[in-house]
Amino acid sequence: MDLKSKIILISGPTASGKSKFAIQLAKKIKGEVINADSMQVFKELKILTARPQQNDLKNIKHHLYGFKSVKNNYSTGSWLKDAKLKIINIKKKNKIPILVGGTGLYFKALIDGIVKIPDIPLTIRNRIRKKKSKIGQIKFYSELIKLDPLCKKKINKNDSQRSIRAYEVKKYTNKSLFDWYSETYSDFNQDSFIKIHIDYPREKLIERISIRTNEMLRDGAIKEAKSFYKLRVKKDLSSNKVIGLSEIKEYLEKKIDLNELKEKISIKTRQYAKRQSTWARGQMSDWQKIKFNTLKSYLKKFPKSE
Repeated sequence: MDLKSKIILISGPTASGKSKFAIQLAKKIKGEVINADSMQVFKELKILTARPQQNDLKNIKHHLYGFKSVKNNYSTGSWLKDAKLKIINIKKKNKIPILVGGTGLYFKALIDGIVKIPDIPLTIRNRIRKKKSKIGQIKFYSELIKLDPLCKKKINKNDSQRSIRAYEVKKYTNKSLFDWYSETYSDFNQDSFIKIHIDYPREKLIERISIRTNEMLRDGAIKEAKSFYKLRVKKDLSSNKVIGLSEIKEYLEKKIDLNELKEKISIKTRQYAKRQSTWARGQMSDWQKIKFNTLKSYLKKFPKSE
């Protein structure tokens, strides 16, 4: 296996051991790790976002971790621009770029390119959202199909987020979202990607999530959340979505006890893992699905760099 021209992508649900595997692989093939997780970019939230440990960062060069303020938005487009630069620089050093994370949209942008749809005015977006709330998803979806028949085979009738997006794009640009997609290309050759998705049984993942939640709280997640609240971050910024922030707030306000806090964080993390797995089934059908208990033997397939 000649890796010189390759870009390795490692995906999987939260708590599936992606980062650990990426580090093991990087050590073997002289690789460097690039973050593909939208929450691990924030410098003020190391514990709650489960960023790699300090000793891991020392042994293997890591990029795009903890470098953005929670007070700033960081879009998929911004990540793609930064990731492309990192890939080019790593390749210049004759090393292998290894992108690891749980943000499916990041991988999609890298593989397929990013769609250059014009910005849709907020008034139009809000009007469409109000319409969907008023008539409900089933009726809204049937209206979408009339407006844009291409959506019928591409969007699940229960997927409200994608339905709204497709509706607003067609309404504003008079062009289907999927026509925009077909005109979009990646900067990289498709053959250059080695796509790995770590497959983890749900029961085992639930156990790991519970352990991780306890470890986070033990390692100072509450203190980290308190520091975050002091920054008075605007409500519409994506850093507010980090799992644990709203739950810890409830705990500090004495609305829930410590056991309830652990349970709430674990449940929300499990829900997130389920969404990641749903995305993988729909959007990552051509990725190699590697079972968690075969990672060690899979690693042996990669040639050791001298």
